[in-house]
Amino acid sequence: MTTFQSNPGNGGQSANGGQAQGNQGQDGFGHRVDRIGSDAQQLWDDARGAVTDLQGTLDLKGRVERNPYTMVLAAFGVGYVLGGGLFTRTTGRILRLGVRLAALPMVKDELIGMAEAALRGVEAGAGRAADMTGAGNAGGPERPRGPQV
Repeated sequence: MTTFQSNPGNGGQSANGGQAQGNQGQDGFGHRVDRIGSDAQQLWDDARGAVTDLQGTLDLKGRVERNPYTMVLAAFGVGYVLGGGLFTRTTGRILRLGVRLAALPMVKDELIGMAEAALRGVEAGAGRAADMTGAGNAGGPERPRGPQV
């Protein structure tokens, strides 16, 4: 097949010159395809090396063997976030529950401290009342204490 291309040198079209130049263009295109293929292969190799390095750094297999339930929960959490669950009502409810559960020990400690202070106050008040009762009867008639025979 004969192709005709313009030759910038003489301004016209040439059957033989066009054929030679057309083959040269195809060789250039083939060279580009080969270069793109080799670049893609290099990119693939680099990505595979990066994944291998990441696997070595994270040691996922070892972590799964040591803490399987923790890793399942971590995978669930990552999937939930990547699945778009971060800004939903369910996430809000879970966060509120988490805050309540995290605050529960602090509230418990405060309530126990308040109860202990109240008991000390009641004990101190009972002791003062007993002292006042004993001091008030010092000048008056004695009451019988215990059964009389």
